[in-house]
Amino acid sequence: MSVPDTPTNLRPIRDKNVQIPLKYITLDGRLTVPKDAHGLVIFAHGSGSSRHSSRNWYVAEILHDQKIATLLIDLLTDKEEQIDLRTRHLRFDIPLLADRLVEIASWAKNEPITQHLKLGYFGSSTGGGAALIAAARKTVPISAVVSRGGRPDLAREYLSQVDAPTLLIVGEKDLTVLELNRDALSKLNKHSRLHIIPGATHLFEEPGTLKLAAHEAMKWFKLYLG
Repeated sequence: MSVPDTPTNLRPIRDKNVQIPLKYITLDGRLTVPKDAHGLVIFAHGSGSSRHSSRNWYVAEILHDQKIATLLIDLLTDKEEQIDLRTRHLRFDIPLLADRLVEIASWAKNEPITQHLKLGYFGSSTGGGAALIAAARKTVPISAVVSRGGRPDLAREYLSQVDAPTLLIVGEKDLTVLELNRDALSKLNKHSRLHIIPGATHLFEEPGTLKLAAHEAMKWFKLYLG
């Protein structure tokens, strides 16, 4: 998928690769901070994806245009990725990934360029479950969560503890995941919503569906991070 150019007057003033030291490991990410940013969205990608995901970067570009910073981060190290290619175990260790998201959010609140920004999580697929568990832990204040084609059922026991307004975006034709999200919505706080993208399947590969999902995410973050 090609990524549209950002208008010159809206191009980020900071766009850099970062290494984030956690308790036992260091994770690689890409931090982009537009001029006069008023929020930061931390991306939690789904299984088999990475910070180089063209879908997530497409969403990130739309957020940049609205003065929202982004941090696209790999939740596994290169060594762990190689192990996971064989075992497929770590990508489904959702509590582990949630722990790492919390540590990443703590890093952001202590980093000079982002410490003043309100925080949000954007999770895709299994990353949606990790984002919801991380938000439920309340170690770092999270102002909004968006789950795109997410698996909130992987965070089932934590859903009632999530205070952040949460938007669940699901494709109309992603029938199993749609039912899981409908069930999750009943357990989330009263500020949360389910938005169904017409004609979309799980990966939002149908023409125009990813754009619709990205704009819904943008509106949600603009509302709660602004």
